Amino acid sequence: MLFSRRGNKGATHLLLSLLLLASWEEGSGQVRYSVPEEAKHGTFVGRIAQDLGLELAELVPRLFRVASKDHGDLLEVNLQNGILFVNSRIDREALCGRRLECSLHLEVVMDRPLQVFHVEVEVKDINDNAPVFKEREQRIFISESRFLGSRFPVEGAADADIGTNALITYSLNPNDYFSLDIQTTDELSKSLSLELRKPLDREEMPELHLLLTARDGGKPELEGSVQLLITVLDVNDNAPLFTQDVYRVHLLETTANGTLVITVNASDADEGQNGEILFSFGGDVSLDITKKFKIDSISGKITLIGILDYEETEFYEIRVKAVDKGSPPMADHCKILVKVLDVNDNAPEMAITSLSLPIREDSPLGTVIALIRVSDLDSGANGQVTCSLNPNMPFKLVSTYKNHYSLVLDSALDRENVSSYQVVVTARDGGSPALWATASVSVEVSDVNDHAPAFAQPEYTVFVKENNAPGCHIFTVSARDADAQENARVSYALVERRVGERALSSYVSVHAESGQVFALQPLDHEELELLRFQVSARDAGVPPLGSNVTLQVFVLDENDNAPALLPAGAGALGGARGELVSRSVGAGHVVAKVRAVDADSGYNAWLSYELAPGAGGARSPFRVGLYTGEISTTRGLDEADAARQRLLVLVKDHGEPALTATATVLLSLVESGQAPQAAPSRVAVAGAAAAALVDVNVYLIVAICAVSSLLVLTLLLYSALRCWAPGRGAASAEAKPPVVCASAVGSWSSSQQRRQRCARGRVPPRRTSWPSVPVCLRVQPP
Repeated sequence: MLFSRRGNKGATHLLLSLLLLASWEEGSGQVRYSVPEEAKHGTFVGRIAQDLGLELAELVPRLFRVASKDHGDLLEVNLQNGILFVNSRIDREALCGRRLECSLHLEVVMDRPLQVFHVEVEVKDINDNAPVFKEREQRIFISESRFLGSRFPVEGAADADIGTNALITYSLNPNDYFSLDIQTTDELSKSLSLELRKPLDREEMPELHLLLTARDGGKPELEGSVQLLITVLDVNDNAPLFTQDVYRVHLLETTANGTLVITVNASDADEGQNGEILFSFGGDVSLDITKKFKIDSISGKITLIGILDYEETEFYEIRVKAVDKGSPPMADHCKILVKVLDVNDNAPEMAITSLSLPIREDSPLGTVIALIRVSDLDSGANGQVTCSLNPNMPFKLVSTYKNHYSLVLDSALDRENVSSYQVVVTARDGGSPALWATASVSVEVSDVNDHAPAFAQPEYTVFVKENNAPGCHIFTVSARDADAQENARVSYALVERRVGERALSSYVSVHAESGQVFALQPLDHEELELLRFQVSARDAGVPPLGSNVTLQVFVLDENDNAPALLPAGAGALGGARGELVSRSVGAGHVVAKVRAVDADSGYNAWLSYELAPGAGGARSPFRVGLYTGEISTTRGLDEADAARQRLLVLVKDHGEPALTATATVLLSLVESGQAPQAAPSRVAVAGAAAAALVDVNVYLIVAICAVSSLLVLTLLLYSALRCWAPGRGAASAEAKPPVVCASAVGSWSSSQQRRQRCARGRVPPRRTSWPSVPVCLRVQPP
């Protein structure tokens, strides 16, 4: 360390003091140093980084800094070598007055992660203040009639230092008349007086000039002096006398103005005017005393006229002088020691610093969030402060040092459950009644990507009519993410797979931001009845989280295929073809049959046959079966019937609008001997088959009517339920389960083989020529 040198003895004394007092108290976890006051700028105080166990390389990256509550610029740390040094002038008397202990409390803070150390630097007193008398000279009036041994009060000197440096010794220059008498009280204050050793004779020596010198106990010692001007009087030889030299009074700091403090009493043995006493404060009382106390010059009553504050001044020493009215006047002095008693009139104060906010929701337990410093100006139990938090908080207070706390994380956080906390810290002292103060800390919880996007249900069913426009919107998927900001920003994408020989992306696409699903091309029910695929939802967190949802897209059939006639080689008439019909056949004889198929399904593939108006004439002997396509006779043939009959058969489906196809049948009427031999047998078989088909058709028509009625009733009931629960979309995930019919009604004719397998990988069965019973499925989300 560096010291200011005021002589070899002073430097040696300071060096020994600093070596003895600069130590590290390991038990308390606190580093202690000492430094002399008035040390020069740059004076070495201690290797603070080394003593705290810190590496020099981490001081700058971790934002090493030193803070003091009131005197942060007195000491500084060199971040290159970790040495604590004096930054500016330290005046112990300005910092601590006459208190015996004077220390600077420093907080050493390191961030990333947050770490706090406490350092105490004791400021050692040096002998930089000489004893000072209030006045340069003191006048003392002494009657020549005073007896030997009489004492005359002298005002002493004051030294701003403490301890040995403020221990004052007095000496009086050699003379024949007076000696110096020093009396020490238990408050370490000294009362000075001159003791008369030789009788005075005003005629011989009317005036004396003495020099009173005060020396302190410092090394080197400093001194001050005052001239004592003694005037010898020959009248009024009795001075006032107080009943006691020292008065002691205890006052609460809340004592009201006007309260009587004490009454001092003095007596004078003289009579008349020489015995009348006037009381006043001594000339050396401070201005602060005159602002708080008042003395009645006649009665000697001292009353309080100001406000006492224990935290400002704990003790008052009041000097009172009693002077008689003699000529010259004579005086006596006494002391009044007023001790101020503490009252719990100061609430605790709190300061919150170094907030680590916001805090991540995945922060480990024990993470330091804030530093809290509390203080109370009162003393004793009135200044003992305890801190607490409002209940049901995932935090706790940890005491790190006297009146210093850390707010740390005590339980796991979940931003999706609670995104912010209003932490109220209450500091309560130990007074009666207790006083308290509160401070609020708003702790925001920052988000971590710990939630994947979630769909309302794992699977959706969508219905789309075939032949849709390219790029039409068919559905919207939506996933919600409980996280916030980027962690909750969801994007959508198809889960690519093969649909037959083609990629899924050639059929549908999904908008990455809105989740809208579009059909990229017209869908064909005859090619693809069901398209089943998945859409993924991913958030923008790091790392990203995601989930999938399944879409079942049913392609609904439309009447976009007209009936197609089977070729003639299949046993039907696919165009104009002649048939020989014997004129001898009777009514009901089947002479030909028209067959057709429809690539559609349901009602759109249900075919009916009829003769075009005017075909064969008004009295045509032929008719066609409505649902069989069989051409039979309606009566017996006669000679009046034309030999060549031309029939035009209309084949029509039940779609909206209906589509048709036509077949031309040419019949040649011949005599019975010209007809083929097998014709009778074939006609008989065909007639029997036609009769059987007519019976079956009756039952089928009844069944179809019943099923149609049930379908209408179901639609009415479904519409009523929809009206009862408004606002629910048909394709929405929250809608009621729709009714899915595999076939509204069967086809009367055989359908061609499907050109492609369904999305599930199965081949649709070939339709038979019989109507199928409707199969209705209610799609219920799991």
